[in-house]
Amino acid sequence: MAGRSLSSGRPDGFPLAYEVMPGNTSDKTTLHDFLERIEAQYGKAGRTWVMDRGIPTEAVLAEMRASKTPMHYLVGTPRGRLSQLEQAFLPKPWADVRDTVQVKLIEQDSELYILARSGARRDKEQAMRRRRLKKLIRRLQERRQQKLTRDQLLIKLGGARKEAGPAAYRIIALSLPGQDQAVSPETFCFRLNWQRLREARRREGSYLLRCNLTDADPAKLWTFYLQLVEIEQAFKELKGDLAIRPIYHQSDARIEAHIFVAFLAYCLQVTLKQRTRSLAPGLTPRAVVEKMAALQMVDVHLPTTDGREIVLSRYTEPEPEQRLLLQRLRMVLPDQPPPRITAPDVPIAA
Repeated sequence: MAGRSLSSGRPDGFPLAYEVMPGNTSDKTTLHDFLERIEAQYGKAGRTWVMDRGIPTEAVLAEMRASKTPMHYLVGTPRGRLSQLEQAFLPKPWADVRDTVQVKLIEQDSELYILARSGARRDKEQAMRRRRLKKLIRRLQERRQQKLTRDQLLIKLGGARKEAGPAAYRIIALSLPGQDQAVSPETFCFRLNWQRLREARRREGSYLLRCNLTDADPAKLWTFYLQLVEIEQAFKELKGDLAIRPIYHQSDARIEAHIFVAFLAYCLQVTLKQRTRSLAPGLTPRAVVEKMAALQMVDVHLPTTDGREIVLSRYTEPEPEQRLLLQRLRMVLPDQPPPRITAPDVPIAA
């Protein structure tokens, strides 16, 4: 059984709730009912809804703008819309919101569009593009040397496009053999489309957001957007560190119990993340767990002369690095548990 989920949380990153839905549920059909359930459970308030670009439809956003109770939103926007607004953004000045992040703002149809540019994100996207382009060009060069029919070439080009991704593939201009031509270095050629490459370079590190908070401070909007990054990271951690998938259970009750345990684990992880952020900057929850994994609980069994057994449960002595970490996190290990005495089973008289 597959499943999809939606979650809600507080501005400081602590999760409040989650919901599990059938795996064939479309993202765009969930938002309206989800908004109603959140308001019914937690009351109506001037919330700011931060959503991925695939979640809301234009109809739902229009309904949020027309709501009597203030419903503010900040939504990621497809880059195709950036092409439509590019000329409007050109004369606008850049404003610094962080050391490596700048934004431009324009208002249009009761909405605020935010063009953000991140130096760190630009470097990451440039490295990804170069790596994918090099691999794609190598694949295309191999195809030129292979003895293929035109249909076989088209199938392999489809695989190359899927591997490289549409963004990298569209930078390459292809010249394909005719319907009755054999595939050869003369009939199958390719080159870089320099105009599209320049467009890709210009837009790397940039992304477009839209919201109905037209009087909001750009730095505040950026803080809201970071909440979306935190949500995306949460799903990565749930799938990776907390192993929410794969799920091998067959019944709905067991599946929901599995997800519930993973959600509780995530709550603990977020709590640990907040604690390390203030008391041990630079350490991630994973690093803390790995460092503390050497602490183990052992049972020492001591038999007595009268047939009973004393069980001493003891945790191992922390290493110096672990003691330092416990001190930084202001955590104190509990006292060693008291001993337990067990007795052999008494036979029942016939």
